[in-house]
Amino acid sequence: MSLVTVIDYGMGNLRSVAKALEHVDPKANIKITNDAADIKAADHIVFPGQGAIGAAMDALKQRDLDKILLEQMGQKPFLGICLGLQVMMDASDEDGGTQGLGLLPGQVKRFPDHHTDTNGSRLKVPHMGWNQLQQTQSHPLWSGIEQGSRFYFVHSYYVTTDVQKEIAGTCNYGMEFVAAACRDNMFAVQFHPEKSAQAGLQLLQNFLNWDGQPA
Repeated sequence: MSLVTVIDYGMGNLRSVAKALEHVDPKANIKITNDAADIKAADHIVFPGQGAIGAAMDALKQRDLDKILLEQMGQKPFLGICLGLQVMMDASDEDGGTQGLGLLPGQVKRFPDHHTDTNGSRLKVPHMGWNQLQQTQSHPLWSGIEQGSRFYFVHSYYVTTDVQKEIAGTCNYGMEFVAAACRDNMFAVQFHPEKSAQAGLQLLQNFLNWDGQPA
């Protein structure tokens, strides 16, 4: 039985992610944990998240989870969800400027206060609800998911990177932003697959079946 650890750093609706994983693979051992031994023993690691990145990074450091994650994330399949994508970047503008884990080169920026679409119509911030995603490269986690599928987003900050080969998907909300990023055994998304109906469940199932190889 494979062990899947859902990282508990005191923030986010971890149980909803765990329940979605249990749904797609009832045989898997899904464990919400902040224990180093569990994370090291895991076959797959999931980092879900909601809330502010400053508090998240502080919580990781207080538990030494930042060091454990940096050690383990290069060794086994890893999935970041929402804030779990943003903490992988170099830095975020949130909370007056916050350093991330630096696993992927990129910055996290806030949608403008007076955000508009191409017709000049006002767009609400946070970006909340269903939106269409464009897959920008093939990847095992996109298996069985149609191009242009809709996923559920809740965020005021978005990821930007100049490394095109690490962008796995984009979304448009008045501007194009990174909706999914990847490198080697790491894959992270801005949306919430656990709230994204069949397409989201398919992505979670693909992750649990993934051996960490990009193709």
